[in-house]
Amino acid sequence: MTGAARCVGAMAAVAGALSGQPAGLTITQAVEDALQNYPSIRVTQEQMNAAAAGIRLAQTAYLPRVDGLAQMNRATRNTFYGLLLPQGIIPGVDGVPANNLGSVWDSGVGVLVTWQPFDFGLRAANIATATAARNQAQASMNRTRYDVSIATADAFLTVVAAQQTAQAARAAVNSWQILLKSIHALVAAQLRPGADESRVEAELAVAQTQLAQAEQAIDVARSTVAQFVGADLSQLNVSPGKLAEQLPPDHPEPPLETAVNPLAVEQNAAITQAQSQLKAIERTYYPQFLVQGLAAARGTGLLSDGARLGGLNGLAPTTQNYGVGLTVTFPAMDRFAIREQEAMHSANIRAGQAQYQLIATNLQAQFHAALATLTGARRVAANTPIEVSSARTALQQATARYRSGLAPIDEVAQAQRLLVQAQIDDALARLSVWRARLQVATARGDIQPFLDEATQ
Repeated sequence: MTGAARCVGAMAAVAGALSGQPAGLTITQAVEDALQNYPSIRVTQEQMNAAAAGIRLAQTAYLPRVDGLAQMNRATRNTFYGLLLPQGIIPGVDGVPANNLGSVWDSGVGVLVTWQPFDFGLRAANIATATAARNQAQASMNRTRYDVSIATADAFLTVVAAQQTAQAARAAVNSWQILLKSIHALVAAQLRPGADESRVEAELAVAQTQLAQAEQAIDVARSTVAQFVGADLSQLNVSPGKLAEQLPPDHPEPPLETAVNPLAVEQNAAITQAQSQLKAIERTYYPQFLVQGLAAARGTGLLSDGARLGGLNGLAPTTQNYGVGLTVTFPAMDRFAIREQEAMHSANIRAGQAQYQLIATNLQAQFHAALATLTGARRVAANTPIEVSSARTALQQATARYRSGLAPIDEVAQAQRLLVQAQIDDALARLSVWRARLQVATARGDIQPFLDEATQ
C-alpha cells in the first residue's frame, strides 16, 4: 500500500470518528483485511509451516541412529532342537535342552549405533523433495491470497454497483413523487383526467419496487464483503471513493507474462515437486551401506549344565560383548516396483507440464478478453454522459409539453424511465471500466497496481 493511500485511509478514519459514523471501507482496505482475516489464508499458511518441518525431518536422515535397550525377566530356559519359521510370537531361548518349569532371572542392556556413510544421493534427493513440497505450499498460499484478493475486490465493486443503481432508483422515486403532487393538483382542478394520476401512481410503485430490489442487492453484496474482511455486517460502511466518479487512467498495456501469475507459479512448483520425487525414487535401487557399533551385556541365573543359581542371580548383567561391522543390503527384487513407480511419476510430470500449458493458454485468452472488455467499456463510458444529458433534456421537454397540454402522460413516463436507465448506465459504465481493469490485473496475477489506481 502506498503512502498516499495510507494517508487517504487515515483521513477517512478521522472523518468517520468525528462524525460518529464508522469509517468508510475502501477497496484497498477491504483486500488487506481479507488477506489478514479470511480463514483459507491461515489454512495455507499452516500447510506451508508443515512443509517446512518436512525439510527439517528429511535432514535428520544424516544423523546416526542410536537404539538402546534394557530388559529383565523371569522365565524358563527350556530349548528345543528344530526349525521355526521367522515370526514375532514365540521367543528364542538360550539354555540347555530340557523340559521343566523352573525359572531364573535374566537381564540385558545394550546400545546399537547405526550410521550410513554414503547413500548415492538418496538423502539429498529426499531433502530436495521436501524443499520442493515447501515451495509448492508457498506457491499454493500465494495463489490463495491471489484468489481471495480478486474475490474481495470483485465483491467490493458489486457493492458499489448496487449502491449506484439504488441511488438512481431513489432519484426516480423522488421525481415520480414530485410529479405525482403536481398532477394531483391538476386533476383536482379538473385540468387533467384522473387516469393521468393513476398512471403516475403506477410508475411510482414500479420505481419503489426497483429501489427495494436495488437495496436488497446492496445487502447481499455487503454480506459477501463482510464474509471476506471478517467484519460485522452492521458496522460495514463501504466507501466507493473514486470508483463511482472517475475512470482509471488510460495507458498502453504491456505484454502478458504468464510465468509470474500465481496459478502458473503454483503449477510449476507442483511439477518441480514431482520431478524431485522421481529423482528420489531413482536412487532407492542402490545398495545401502550401514556402519554399526554394538555394546551389550547380559546376565542369567542359569549355568551351562542346566543348574539354576537361584536368588537374585541374573538380575544384573555379568557378561559383556561389543562389536563393530559393516552391513550391506540390496533390494534386488524391488526393481520391478521401482520401475512402475518411475513410470507413474513420469506420467504425472508430463500431465503437470500439459496442465501448465493449459493454464498459460487460458491466461492469454483471459488477458486478451479483458483488454477487449476494457476497450469496449471505455467507449461505453465515453457515451453514457451524452445519454444522460439527452435523456434529461427530453424529460424536461416532455414535462413542459405535458403541462401545456401538448403531450400525454405516457410521453412523460417514457422520458422519465429513459433518464433513470441512462443514469444507471452512466454509473455502471464507469464501474465496468474498473471491473475490466481488475480483469486485466487478474490475468497478470497482481492486482496491486489496480488497487493503487483505485485509491490514489
